[in-house]
Amino acid sequence: MLHTFQQLLATAAMERFTLMVNHVLAAETAAVQRLRPHTGRCIRLHMSGWPSPLPPVPELSFVVTPAGLLEWCGTGPAPAADLRVEVDASNPARLVAQGLVGQRPKVDVAGDATLATDVSWLMDNLRWDVQDDLARLVGPAVAHELARVGAALARGLREALGALSGAAARARAEPSVR
Repeated sequence: MLHTFQQLLATAAMERFTLMVNHVLAAETAAVQRLRPHTGRCIRLHMSGWPSPLPPVPELSFVVTPAGLLEWCGTGPAPAADLRVEVDASNPARLVAQGLVGQRPKVDVAGDATLATDVSWLMDNLRWDVQDDLARLVGPAVAHELARVGAALARGLREALGALSGAAARARAEPSVR
């Protein structure tokens, strides 16, 4: 029963993730224009080094639609990948923190060069305009304040991650005393 629940949860999460990615893509005309020529092509995202205690990540294969958006291939058999994007997921917390502060994770790309160029452009240039989306819900003034607070939290998180990373590097460099 736990396995079935995990499958249902993973499927729901992937469907929401796909909706969010398509929302960000659709907000930027240049993004959908870059993807439209790749209609029907398959992009496979592989999370390498995913820790085994965590529930497994579902198959992350997406097909480019004629609208220049992405369609998740689901849990069934996916078409052959035209592009494989491998993300270092050995530390999921760091991966999420990097995403929250707008840092691009370490990725390896293999496959069609033209599609790889366009996907790389998307990863470098697309950002979710949270303030714009919030303004539709709560008005521009409140959205601006929420975005300001969020930016301050992101800066703090970035600084904390930097300090933690520096401390970890120093700890590795210093010989242990016994």
